[in-house]
Amino acid sequence: MSQPGSHDRPASLDQAEQQQLIQEIGRVIAQALPPGWHEVNVEYRALGAHHELAAQLTAPNGTAVPLAPPREVTGLFDRLRNGMYQPDRGTWVSALYRLKRPGSYAVDFNGDYEPAWKSAPPPEAYAEELRLHPRPGASTPAWLAERGGAPGLRTAEVFDGSGRPITERPAVRPEERDQVVEYLERAPIVLAARSYDADRLDPEGAAAVPMTFHTDGTWIWPGAVGYYLRRHDVAPQPDLVAHIRERGFRVPEIDEATRDRAVATITGEPVR
Repeated sequence: MSQPGSHDRPASLDQAEQQQLIQEIGRVIAQALPPGWHEVNVEYRALGAHHELAAQLTAPNGTAVPLAPPREVTGLFDRLRNGMYQPDRGTWVSALYRLKRPGSYAVDFNGDYEPAWKSAPPPEAYAEELRLHPRPGASTPAWLAERGGAPGLRTAEVFDGSGRPITERPAVRPEERDQVVEYLERAPIVLAARSYDADRLDPEGAAAVPMTFHTDGTWIWPGAVGYYLRRHDVAPQPDLVAHIRERGFRVPEIDEATRDRAVATITGEPVR
């Protein structure tokens, strides 16, 4: 359900205070369970002032039974969510609390993926979430940025966890390849080094990969994205290609404020 109005975010909780509150949530849940319970899952979902609380009891024979959790759990989860806020990451939007007899528990927090809402939050909840729990662009998931009107910029990746260019993406259409390359390389450069990096797919060749970052006001990408597409047909992220196509392959004008936001996203420094 949605609560009218909003409130100021309270002070953050340290690790010990978070753990105490997590244990208190478990105690309140356990006290409301019927005799002979075996396991219970309680999920709290919140965005702005919109929140949902759902619970499911697992009987000893494995039967799943819907459960009405105690109402005071909502306030405890809300305190925990606010208290776990971090300026560089925001806070979680859903938490799954698993409590198993006789007293073991685990909590999974999700701050990146949109929860499976029972009732969709009102449109204003997305913007309210970013107002109450602001995040830098690099830490704002696309679903929240797009519907919350956040000025955050999406960042494209060219390398996997081991430092290799990601080659399993869908290929760029042959008839669009040159236009995509031109878009990637013509977009304004907001950060650049004077040197070039080694080609990860041609390590014996001369260093030729531009050490730059570009932006079009919606996305940020390393110069390596355009280089590897032009030189080795390594496709950019599909969402980035779709975005370039939607723009008609035309690079927009970028103002200084957008350039500053892009630099802040890349470096992790606040916008000056």
